[in-house]
Amino acid sequence: MAEIGMRKQASGTFDEVLARLPEALKAEGFGVLTRIDVQQTLREKLGVAFRRYQILGACNPSMAVQALGADLGVGAMLPCSVAIWEGDDGRVTVNAVDPLQTIAAASPGLAPIAGQVRERLARALAAL
Repeated sequence: MAEIGMRKQASGTFDEVLARLPEALKAEGFGVLTRIDVQQTLREKLGVAFRRYQILGACNPSMAVQALGADLGVGAMLPCSVAIWEGDDGRVTVNAVDPLQTIAAASPGLAPIAGQVRERLARALAAL
C-alpha cells in the first residue's frame, strides 16, 4: 500500500513541533488558514478519546492563484492539509498532502504547479 502524503518523524514534543510547524511553512510562503484539533473535536462531538492530532490548512497564495487560474475546480483540494500527531510511543509525525497524489492526479495539466508546491512542502517538513 502506498503511503499517503509526505511523512516525517519530527524531533521534539508534540507542542514543540506544533509551534515550529507554522514557521516552517511560512518560510516556504504558506500561511495557516485553518487549524482543526481532532482530539478535541472527537471528544466534544462523540465522547471518543483520541491521540493528540491536529490538521492545519496551509495556503501559499501565489501558488493557489496559479492553480485556480488554470482550473477553478482545484479549489476543492485547497488549502493543503498538514496533519500532526503524537504516536503511542510519544514520537511526533507530520504528514503533508502530496499535491502530485491529489491535484496532479486529478488534473494532469496542473502537474508543474503541483510539483512546485510539493517541493515547498517537502522543504518545510525537512526544516522540522
